Amino acid sequence: MKRRDFLAAATAAALPIAAPAVAQNTRASTLRLVPQANLAVLDPIFTTATVTGNHGYYVFDTLYGVDAELKPKPQMAEGHEVSADGLTWRIRLREGLKFHDGTPVRAVDCIASIQRWCAREPFGQLMIRQAEEWSAPDDRTMVIRLKRPFPLMLDALAKPDSSVPFIMPERIARTDPNRAITEMIGSGPYRFLANEFNSGSKVVYEKFDGYIPRQETPTWTSGGKVAHFPRIEWHILPDAATAAAALQAGEVDWWERPHPDLQALLARSRDIRREVTDTAGRLAVMRMNCLHPPFDDVRIRRAVRLSVAQEEYMRASRGGDSPDWSVGRSLWPRHTPYFEDLGASVMPGDLDRARAALREAGYAGQKAVIINPTDFPDIGPLGQVSADRLKRIGMNVELAETDWGTVVQRRTNREPVERGGWSMLHTTGGASAWANPAISFLVRGQGERGWFGWWKNDKAEQLAEDWVNAPDEARQRAIASELGKLALEDVSFVPLGQFVIRTAFRRDITGILPGSSPYPWNVRRA
Repeated sequence: MKRRDFLAAATAAALPIAAPAVAQNTRASTLRLVPQANLAVLDPIFTTATVTGNHGYYVFDTLYGVDAELKPKPQMAEGHEVSADGLTWRIRLREGLKFHDGTPVRAVDCIASIQRWCAREPFGQLMIRQAEEWSAPDDRTMVIRLKRPFPLMLDALAKPDSSVPFIMPERIARTDPNRAITEMIGSGPYRFLANEFNSGSKVVYEKFDGYIPRQETPTWTSGGKVAHFPRIEWHILPDAATAAAALQAGEVDWWERPHPDLQALLARSRDIRREVTDTAGRLAVMRMNCLHPPFDDVRIRRAVRLSVAQEEYMRASRGGDSPDWSVGRSLWPRHTPYFEDLGASVMPGDLDRARAALREAGYAGQKAVIINPTDFPDIGPLGQVSADRLKRIGMNVELAETDWGTVVQRRTNREPVERGGWSMLHTTGGASAWANPAISFLVRGQGERGWFGWWKNDKAEQLAEDWVNAPDEARQRAIASELGKLALEDVSFVPLGQFVIRTAFRRDITGILPGSSPYPWNVRRA
């Protein structure tokens, strides 16, 4: 039985039965959310998992945020000054900022936090290469002196979505960037309640009364982040059918990512609203491990790319021929400035051509291990399609299916498959988070300093830096086009299609802002 068929049958069986009851005695003061996945890693700098980035926005704040047009806006910062030569940035903090442990937010905390972020984030690595000196002349003033102008400084400090430059106390931010932190002390609108955290079951946040919102209207990650709910609970439910039943029964208030097969059911409920909050959508991608056979050989990666039929991936993940998904042979997502469909010659979805290319590459039957989550409906079907198509072109495939938390942990393993490593994984990301060479790890060739899979390409890195320093928009567009073609030709990633998500919530929940994630500020119960 196909996984989607099984889900449909399970849903039909489960819906007449109430989901496990969630305590209702604090309903007025508590927002209950079903997140997209289990929160397996707490450190939003250590991982790019979107669910961890969402968690980060509850607990931490940023020097700058972005509005709905992705324009940087001051957040923790009161403002900034830039020297006439563009080499010195002086950023002043708002007065009265403090962390959840009661200590004041200082400039040295901001410097340590940004430096740790720069060690892992591609955009930050571009920025820190230009940094000559960091200093804090007083507790509210941070100074960055550069070797050469870096015009995207504010865009870097305001980076949204995941892998965000969150500010944390210096003592925590000095942790080795290659080791995940577990102490969640931020200065954001909510405190993380460690004593109530149960990975795989429940995450709890409590309003931080010491948080001072900005006065501007909230928009995406900027503006006045007003926490109306004293308490927010994330409930990680066992399956989509249970989540649907809980939302229908009012036992949870918000389901971040309802399964596509259940959207029609939810649409029929008069007590539930569904909205596309991020109209740019999400891009689904395949990543191959470039460190070890078989995918250290670019010819084999290209053979796999030839096999990809995006429609098959989207139908498996999103269902049918839906207006909520589209295809595009580009690592620049649709609805972003540099999208350019490179055509069927690059990705024909032709198994015969892929089979011939694999033979020509001298593939010798090395095992390809696909790590794949069974509890993440957006991603799990992608891995299942890949396993089927790779077998059909003659590859030796092992589909290693586990929970998402295990996938997130295992993808950090750089060993060969015989020692617990992996060969292929799949993920999705917000289109706006992959919109240009500075922020998108899809096109960055950083090798072992880059994203899991560790594709290395020095020309790609040079093009990304050239894009940052390009003199005008026309030159930037030309560089982005060249970089997008290079990355797809060398198979840094393979695009699998793009889709939008219809989040679902009870009708008495109001104030959800346009954006890509279930951010808690401005949300209230009518």
